Amino acid sequence: MTEEWTNRVVGERMAVDQEFNDRVRGSEFSSQEWSLIMSATQYTIDDPDNPDVASIVVDREATNLDAIMPELENIQEQMGALGGAGGGKSDVGGSSGGLFDGVKSALGLGGGGSSSTDDYAERAESARQLAGEYGSELQSHLEAKGRWEEICAVAAAKGGDADTDTNAGTDADAGATE
Repeated sequence: MTEEWTNRVVGERMAVDQEFNDRVRGSEFSSQEWSLIMSATQYTIDDPDNPDVASIVVDREATNLDAIMPELENIQEQMGALGGAGGGKSDVGGSSGGLFDGVKSALGLGGGGSSSTDDYAERAESARQLAGEYGSELQSHLEAKGRWEEICAVAAAKGGDADTDTNAGTDADAGATE
C-alpha cells in the first residue's frame, strides 16, 4: 500500500516551518494562532498526474477556517491579558480595551469587544491566504530538493484529489518559538 504524500514530506515540512516563521511573524497572526490555523488546514495536490502543472493548495472543502475564528479571538484576548506576547498584530472586533478589559476577558468576564461575522470572515480569508503561501513554499522546497515528481506520483496513486487530502498539523508547524 502506498503511503499518503504527506507522510513523505514531514522532514521537508519542518524545514519549511522554520523558513516560514518570518512570514508568520510579519502577518496578523501570532505563532499560537498560526499553529491552530495549520491544525485546521488541509492540503491537497491539484492535478497530481501532471507534476508540471500540479500544485499544493488549501482544500477549501475540507478546511473550515471560519469555525476556528472564535478560538483565534480567545488566543488573542489571552495574549492581550498577558501583555501581548508573540508577534501577531490582529485586533479582532475592536477588543483593545486596555489591560483591565484584557484581564476580564481572559477570566471569562467579558471586557473584549464582540467580533462580527464579517471580522471572522476577513480573518479566515487572511488565514487561508497565508496557509496557501505556506503550501506554495512547501511545493517550492520539494521542487528544489528534487522530490516534487515523487510526491505527485504518490498523490496520484491514491486515486485523485479526495484521497490526497491531509491535515496540515505537525508538531513543528508554526515553529514553536515565540
